[in-house]
Amino acid sequence: MTVYIVLGGMIATTWIQIVKAVLLIAGALTLSIIVLAYYNFNPVALFNAAESQLGPEAVTPPAPSGLTAGLDVISLNIALVLGTAGLPHILIRFLTVPDAKTARSSIVTATWIIGLFYLLTPVLGYGAALFVGREQIAAENPAGNTAAPLLAEALGGPILLAFVAAVAFATIVAVVAGLVIAASSAFAHDFYTNVIRHGEATEREQFQAARLAAVGVAVVAMILALFSQSFNVAFLVSLAFAIAASANVPVILLTIFWRRFNITGAIAGMVVGLVTSVGLVLISPNVLTGVTPAEGVTPLISVDPIFPLKSPALVSVPLGFLACYVGTLVGGRRHTAEREQAEGLQTDYDEIYVRSLTGITNIEQEIRDAALEREPRTT
Repeated sequence: MTVYIVLGGMIATTWIQIVKAVLLIAGALTLSIIVLAYYNFNPVALFNAAESQLGPEAVTPPAPSGLTAGLDVISLNIALVLGTAGLPHILIRFLTVPDAKTARSSIVTATWIIGLFYLLTPVLGYGAALFVGREQIAAENPAGNTAAPLLAEALGGPILLAFVAAVAFATIVAVVAGLVIAASSAFAHDFYTNVIRHGEATEREQFQAARLAAVGVAVVAMILALFSQSFNVAFLVSLAFAIAASANVPVILLTIFWRRFNITGAIAGMVVGLVTSVGLVLISPNVLTGVTPAEGVTPLISVDPIFPLKSPALVSVPLGFLACYVGTLVGGRRHTAEREQAEGLQTDYDEIYVRSLTGITNIEQEIRDAALEREPRTT
């Protein structure tokens, strides 16, 4: 993956994400159709079979047992809802479209596709539990990460298994590529060019810095992955969403809707959101007692958790907003000086606000174009 990203850059990342999307939807749709075919394409019959064979708890959401469990559910949903708007590998796609209007229309299309895809996941989950069995899934991987490939093998043999394995690999490459590209681009443009070189780096130097940053980010990710092999993938995804919701979303929203918001507030919000979300996870039941979705997972550290919730978003997201607010107050009137200093380089707040609500990139140009279209044409 690292070689692919370093050599291919944004073009290769874009193509692998396109291929991944097509394969992922095709794979999930194929498996769902085969599962539903056994029940005459009646989802209710599938749910009834799951209830009769796996027990009523398989189809009934468990009631939170106590205040902590209820708050954990709320915290997880905050992370999933807000985190989607702040994931770096999603945000960077806005840089690959020609204008804001196209970005808005593409987001609407992607939201429908993603929403329909999520409707297929219960079918895949119940299908794996019914056709493969919980015991076999846990035996293959205690965290349950191989449920979809095992379902493919049970339904279609080695050929379908190979296809789903390819889908999984393409998905991993695409997500990692997007994240690494986002991180390396931020390092090359924001840190290397503007902080280290004070805006005087050439395009070639930025390109080389981005390549080196991509290698560095990938190496760090590999090292971290060695310590999280026993973690359930769903938990790791929710953790990424919590970090994005805590560190990125407050900055994005206040940039659009608060005129006084400045760089000091943005830095404070990102640092506090990142540190609190990661720090709370490190002292939560996920790490101190391990993630144990099934038997056989050894706890990382045998110490009672300090933070009771598995998802930190309930605490870290408000702290991120609070840090943005306090940082902006500490920065005082710096936002005016910042905009004057960046005149010609930084977009005016009013234009950002109009663009975020309407998708119009240049409202004056839009008005001129509309006026020209209304003028009577002469030959």
